[in-house]
Amino acid sequence: MKIEQIYTGCLAQGAYYIESDGEAAIIDPLRETQPYVERAAQYGATIKYIFETHFHADFVSGHLDLAEKTGARIVYGPGAETAYEKYEAKDGERFQLGKISFEVLHTPGHTLESSVYLLRDENDRPHAIFSGDTLFIGDVGRPDLAQGGTLTKEDLAGMLFDSLRSKIMPLPDDVIVYPAHGAGSACGKNMSNETTDTLGNQKATNYALRADMTRAEFIAEVTEGILPPPQYFSKNALLNKQGPGEFAEVMRTGAVALDPEAFERVVNHEGALVLDTRHQDVFAAGFIPNSIFIGIKGSFAPWVGTLITDLHQPIVFLAEPGKEEEVVTRLARVGYDNTLGYLEGGIEAWKAAGKEVDTIGGIEARPLLEKMDTDPDLHVIDARKPTEYENGHVEKTVNLPLDYLSARMNALDRNETYYVHCQSGYRSMIFASILKARGFENVIDVKGGYKALSAALTAS
Repeated sequence: MKIEQIYTGCLAQGAYYIESDGEAAIIDPLRETQPYVERAAQYGATIKYIFETHFHADFVSGHLDLAEKTGARIVYGPGAETAYEKYEAKDGERFQLGKISFEVLHTPGHTLESSVYLLRDENDRPHAIFSGDTLFIGDVGRPDLAQGGTLTKEDLAGMLFDSLRSKIMPLPDDVIVYPAHGAGSACGKNMSNETTDTLGNQKATNYALRADMTRAEFIAEVTEGILPPPQYFSKNALLNKQGPGEFAEVMRTGAVALDPEAFERVVNHEGALVLDTRHQDVFAAGFIPNSIFIGIKGSFAPWVGTLITDLHQPIVFLAEPGKEEEVVTRLARVGYDNTLGYLEGGIEAWKAAGKEVDTIGGIEARPLLEKMDTDPDLHVIDARKPTEYENGHVEKTVNLPLDYLSARMNALDRNETYYVHCQSGYRSMIFASILKARGFENVIDVKGGYKALSAALTAS
């Protein structure tokens, strides 16, 4: 038996390759499926099943492409309605894979069709659970993602309590937990940096699995402090139900080199958004006017999904050399398939063509703090999440989380100067680039963010 976790840090997502006696199963595959095909070929195995734990909201699954390439059967749990052919398993149904088997445990709560796959070894002993978003390390799935209907988050939280108590917690303590996500995912609120654990340790340490917890206490604790889901979650879930387009076609049309003239034509004629994926410091030093910065080296896909509201938005982009296909891939992972190419030669080619370049100024922490001391009306924006702000912030700063910028843009004055910071500089540059694109000329990035400000205050 072979179990491999294939973890993707950008999405904090775990897919799984499981093999026994020449047969393989893939659990919760990402959009790009060739790595799974190559892995099976390397081991001389045939992919027999594609198990989906639920309709994912934070990424677009590769189940259809993988089924097309391999002939594997797509399996969902009870109640999963799709626009394509799949097998809807019954609660308790088993699937043989070589000398091992998977038992479907229907665990509604995160979503109605959510299911956990219990792997039984060659001796039929429970060995591991692939828990999807039902159970994380240190947390459980958020219960507010129901699509349509009249169910509340409290209703779903109650279902999740029942699912965990009746299906998961009775399993042996030595069962290994393999979740779909880790820290950094918006699918939960308290996930560990660890990506696997024993069920026994989770029973001892996970707040949601306390043995003495009542149903009412569980509902209250699981629903407390949940931030609204990113706007792309419902759209990705729908794509996973209806079936996304072919990934190879997305790559064919998206990873296209454009010279400056062609790039500009696409922007002007197609209404394409210019997305700059380089490092924030490089972006600030020179970028195409009206472009939006979201760096590939940060939480790229989640921020794209949060801030670009139309999945069909035409996009052209700038990237570090050699990162072009990665950008298209990571856009496609969250359903942005209408990428139309990248600027060949980057910003240097743009400058060489005599085209306009914009910049964003910056200020160090100490000079900003001195300005704040002498000017009580200085506008300093903290772009971090409310919980981060509450845990520590600089006095006289205003908390305007990047997540809420579009909704609160009207509260800002284009004639004012704004100093923007986040924790270390990534989110604040996204924030500043959006303000610039919306006509705010006087935007200054605080270098080093709250970390630098806090260090400067401590040293003073």
